[in-house]
Amino acid sequence: MKLIKTLFSKQNIFLFLLIGMVFMAKLIPFYESYNQYFNLSGFIDWGIAGIFLLYGLKLNLKEVAKDVSNWKLHLLIQSGTFIIFPLLALSFYPFIKDSEYYNIWLSVFFLASLPSTVSSSVVMVSIAKGNVTSAIFNASISGIIGIVMTPLLMSFFLTSNGEGGNQTEIIEQLLLKVLLPIILGVLLNPFFKKWVTKYSNVISEFDRLIILLIVYESFSTAFIENIFAAVPSYVFVALAFSVIFLFFATYYILKFIAEKMNFKPKDVITTTFCGSKKSLVHGSLFLLVLGIPDDQKVLFLLPVMVYHSFQLFYVSWLANRIAKRSEVVEA
Repeated sequence: MKLIKTLFSKQNIFLFLLIGMVFMAKLIPFYESYNQYFNLSGFIDWGIAGIFLLYGLKLNLKEVAKDVSNWKLHLLIQSGTFIIFPLLALSFYPFIKDSEYYNIWLSVFFLASLPSTVSSSVVMVSIAKGNVTSAIFNASISGIIGIVMTPLLMSFFLTSNGEGGNQTEIIEQLLLKVLLPIILGVLLNPFFKKWVTKYSNVISEFDRLIILLIVYESFSTAFIENIFAAVPSYVFVALAFSVIFLFFATYYILKFIAEKMNFKPKDVITTTFCGSKKSLVHGSLFLLVLGIPDDQKVLFLLPVMVYHSFQLFYVSWLANRIAKRSEVVEA
């Protein structure tokens, strides 16, 4: 019974729904002609802006300001997310740059450039009895840093290979769909804080809905244009191994550094959990904002989906294991 409850937890159900969207895209793909009945792309565009508006509304500036003093912890976590992780992926670039596997590497680097998750980072740190306040701070600040860092890191490779489209248009999309809604949300935060708290569950469901629709639209295009026919099965295996390797490498590098810096056990947990996470929400949204070509969106989405699934299942197990170990020590 406990196994069934764990298997069908809220987070795992979302993973099953993601897989369901892939099958739905295969069986009932969304053709461009369907936009005359329902403009799916337009709805997703507004949804992206809505997510970031709500993100600004949910941002607790007092909590952020309160935890600033723990700067060594914050610096290490953000370094893990935006320096260590991308550098690990970048180390393979010299071997891949002139090969046919360049776009596969670029899709993994896209994952490496993303900010950390928000809700799952905080939940997992809480389960493992880590520093929850710092987890909230870093999860919040990571998304804001990612608005600048993710496009910046990707720009070195997208522009140099002519895949990024018009840079001015990309900047405009970032301003209109990401930065402006967040600023508006922060400004409206004092007026809608109670409303956001009251309907937080509904808001999180809206986030998930937009992600599911992005996955459905991207995979619909892939199946309609028969993109998977050109992608060998070993590519999927290589992607899976690559992202799992990146997780463990980042996790243990951060753990080693945190322990060398004499962090408290609670801070080590927060460092490793928050610094090694990557956000499916931001991955799905940046996929559209950065001007990734339609025929490559699925390739860029796959590592993010694989990583998201792996981090939820593995880190959930790890968090519970650490919590039980802490209980034994305390007893």
